[in-house]
Amino acid sequence: MARRLAALLLLLALGCLLGILLLLLGSGDARGPPGFKYGIVLDAGSSHTAMFIYKWPADKENDTGVVSEHSMCDVEGPGISSYSSNPLVAGTSLEHCLNQALRDVPKEKHAGTPLYLGATAGMRLLNIADPQASDAVLRAVAATLKTYPFDFRGAKILSGEEEGVFGWVTANYLLENFIKRGWLGEWIQPQKKTLGAMDFGGASTQITFETRDTIENPRNEVMLKLYGQAYKVYTQSFLCYGRDQVLKRLLSKFLQAESYQETVSHPCWPMGYNKSLLLSSIYDSPCTEKERPSLALNTIVTLVGTGNGNLCTLHVSKLFDFTNCSFSHCSFDGVFQPKVSGNFIAFSAFFYTVDFIQTVMGRPVHLPSDLKDAAETICTTSWSELLLKAPKLEKRLPDYCAVSTFVYLLTTKGYNFNNHSFPNIAFQKKAGETSIGWALGYMLNLTNMIPAENPSSHKSMLYNYWVILILLFVVTTLTSLVTAICLLRHSKSSII
Repeated sequence: MARRLAALLLLLALGCLLGILLLLLGSGDARGPPGFKYGIVLDAGSSHTAMFIYKWPADKENDTGVVSEHSMCDVEGPGISSYSSNPLVAGTSLEHCLNQALRDVPKEKHAGTPLYLGATAGMRLLNIADPQASDAVLRAVAATLKTYPFDFRGAKILSGEEEGVFGWVTANYLLENFIKRGWLGEWIQPQKKTLGAMDFGGASTQITFETRDTIENPRNEVMLKLYGQAYKVYTQSFLCYGRDQVLKRLLSKFLQAESYQETVSHPCWPMGYNKSLLLSSIYDSPCTEKERPSLALNTIVTLVGTGNGNLCTLHVSKLFDFTNCSFSHCSFDGVFQPKVSGNFIAFSAFFYTVDFIQTVMGRPVHLPSDLKDAAETICTTSWSELLLKAPKLEKRLPDYCAVSTFVYLLTTKGYNFNNHSFPNIAFQKKAGETSIGWALGYMLNLTNMIPAENPSSHKSMLYNYWVILILLFVVTTLTSLVTAICLLRHSKSSII
């Protein structure tokens, strides 16, 4: 009798185990496969455009599923602001990546996939220089985007403050500093501080961080309410302090210093490197137009690299104004900034610059002095040596001395990071598999995927039911197995 009962219990246990397996394999089919929803953001930067496709579980109420990067595509050619004289090409330049989006997003999801284009500092500069050209470029890209079967929701120029805040939202969202799901599907607010965000693009740079200090300039204060929590955030965007504009401003300084001679020394370029440029390529920006000489802009000048680190640092420092401040604390150019605090994440050209120092030059970057020493080493390395180290980076290679020096001065003398706070900066390109930048934060905001209030628990109930059922199966199975083993042992002892 005991053996029969044990056999029945073993069959019950096996049945339960089979039930669990079928449940796990078929749970997605109980209501049909949950699938995903998608969103597309075109990040139209000053130097190039990148397309990001995001996805999230479609079975979450109010789209509260965690968003991740599905795929991305770099648009060939320069940023859309470069097409001011031929706006139609700005639109057609996007087609290759948009065609990729047609393949990457399932066809049945096309109509429900929001599509956004956000333009940043390159277009901000064009809008300052030529508003009509700026409008024409935006109309051209919008016309192209409308021809695709996605839910196009507009093309606009972001303000510097929006760019900074959305980058901050992206970084903290990806690192689960706002909220995350527990293993039972419930929402948990982690007791973690938010990270500050530092972005370094082609035409502007941004710093954004949460602070308890008084923000003396209202223009720098943003109040956010995310998942029921209030955040007081300081943000500042510096136009003309992006990588490409800094390099143009430097060229202008060198030409000025040597009175626009036909041949001018360039202390930030390596020895053995020289290049001839049209004056128009230097003075085609609002960032340099105030220094435009009376010479014809089709004049050619030749710049010769001299690899002088000290002189390079002197000229780069002249790009900042550290003297004027009408507030209790300033970063530079008379801009208020509270003391930096907490951890920071630095991305875009911040990451690429430090990554070059670490991987190509083989130098660690833990303290400000490391960054300074590395910049000096790059400046004194000849062009032939640099080419041997990184032949694939030839196009950007001459400028790493100037850019490394700029990053050092910006973080230390500009933002006032010191030996204590500088190690709190993480130089990263991605969080997990998702790129850090303003694009994800922009989409989360426009699709209302980050609610102001704390998500209610009922949004996870369906998930919880499946977890409870599986736990019940496991308990039943284990109980059956233990009982069967005990009965078998009892049966054997009775026979003995």
